[in-house]
Amino acid sequence: MMITVEDRPHFLLELLWIREAYALKVDGEDLPPLLTDPPASVQHAAVSTVAREEWAGAWPRIWKAVVAHVGPDIDPGLFVEIQATANGSVERADLLQRIVGPSWRDEFGDSVFDHDSYSTWSRVGMDAHLAGMPTRLEDDPERRDLPALVSAWHAGLTKIVTIPCSGEFTRRISENALLMTAATRADSDSYRRALSAFI
Repeated sequence: MMITVEDRPHFLLELLWIREAYALKVDGEDLPPLLTDPPASVQHAAVSTVAREEWAGAWPRIWKAVVAHVGPDIDPGLFVEIQATANGSVERADLLQRIVGPSWRDEFGDSVFDHDSYSTWSRVGMDAHLAGMPTRLEDDPERRDLPALVSAWHAGLTKIVTIPCSGEFTRRISENALLMTAATRADSDSYRRALSAFI
């Protein structure tokens, strides 16, 4: 049995930071809850109200695209194919895009991340993540709730993606993957409920 736990999904974290740091009022179905530890607000004069509204309108669509890419396992054949392409070629760029997937940067660039709020939030989040990792094998959520995990694995689960948002939130995001909050995975009852939802 092999289960991948992606607990620092970079492009999802970027989107969560943007939503809260820029106080975007996003609308849509099935969007994640707010961050457990919100970033410092960004008050940037160069970001107009119109830009924020455009960002808020695009956010749910980009979120869904990134989630759709993070769920399925990447075809290992893509890594073989990319070796046969020339540096700087269109073919290589296309394969890289298929491997890496969509992100906020594709549409809006990366200047939004040039802010102390982002670097501080990222560093603090990584520090908290590392500090919260179990030190004993038996405290690992997958070991702790092994019977429920085995049942979900038999139903096709191979990947668990967590986001640092508040409350209990779980969604099946592909034939093989679940998206959930880190809080859901950390709590045994919540985690078992999430895993049983996959079956």
